[in-house]
Amino acid sequence: MQIQKNLKGLLLCLSLSIPSWYFGKLFPLIGGAVTAIIVGMFIATFIKDRKNLDPGIKFTSKKILQWAVVLLGFGLNLGVIIQTGIQSLPIIISTIAIALITAMLFCKVFSIPNKIATLVGVGSSICGGSAIAATAPVVNADDEEVAQAISVVFFFNVVAAIVFPPLGTMLGLDTLTGTPFGIFAGTAVNDTSSVTAAAATWDSMWGLGTATLDKAVTVKLTRTLAIIPITLVLAFYQTKQAQQPDGSKVSIKQIFPFFILFFIAASIITTLAVNSGISESVFKPIKELSKFFIVMAMSAIGLNTNIVKLIKTGGKPLLLGFCCWVSITIVSLLMQYYLGLW
Repeated sequence: MQIQKNLKGLLLCLSLSIPSWYFGKLFPLIGGAVTAIIVGMFIATFIKDRKNLDPGIKFTSKKILQWAVVLLGFGLNLGVIIQTGIQSLPIIISTIAIALITAMLFCKVFSIPNKIATLVGVGSSICGGSAIAATAPVVNADDEEVAQAISVVFFFNVVAAIVFPPLGTMLGLDTLTGTPFGIFAGTAVNDTSSVTAAAATWDSMWGLGTATLDKAVTVKLTRTLAIIPITLVLAFYQTKQAQQPDGSKVSIKQIFPFFILFFIAASIITTLAVNSGISESVFKPIKELSKFFIVMAMSAIGLNTNIVKLIKTGGKPLLLGFCCWVSITIVSLLMQYYLGLW
């Protein structure tokens, strides 16, 4: 009965996500997730009767989004990440910290709702859409807030992919190994597609094969692990702040992000399997399914988003995203310089 109730909305989201997914493959700098949100918002303007669609759309934007985060864990080999993390961890921690602090400070200055500020801060500092996907259920963000945060993070992804290679040249980053720029791209750009674009451009500019790209993607995956402590801390914070309708406190069990435990389990399974000799390519279809589920969830979020309202209220979150992006860029470069990596 529940499946039948959700079926129409699920099928609509699926029908929008498939072309969005393929478009994202053709134009990775834009990506399927952003495409799906835009397509969803456009289609939503033509839907008059949503009664039979809303249950499935809501299920897709909430539950399938959580499944996407769980499956994301199958792309993480903890052994490789720990090795890279020894070198890049101080920079990763510093950039995440400065982005979250910036988001909290300017949230007050610009009078931005806490949930949007949290999503922009987490999305900017960790891994874009995946981090927003993991955080949204924990802070109980609605679909319009998720769409706004994704849009802000996407904009600065594109800017970073275009601006960072010439910026690295201008600053004199090492062009022989690609390590400094790889760490820079991996810590200061949040979405994998834009990290890949920036690093691949640097490799092409200086004839480094895939050296920069390999370093950047591994650093980026290391950042992804920050999803775990961030969501858990936010869950505990929400427990302290939230109240039941009768005024009683909400228990941690009610809002604990249990899907994060499955994310951790997936990462451990991948690590044990790879260490026992199983090829990482075995997990590639699961990783792709994770990305597709994110696209599918974003189509649902687009269907639940008022495009006129999004445009009217988008100025302040965009300014907040800019502040986070600039602070991350500066701290990433300063930390590399301080640690002698540059």
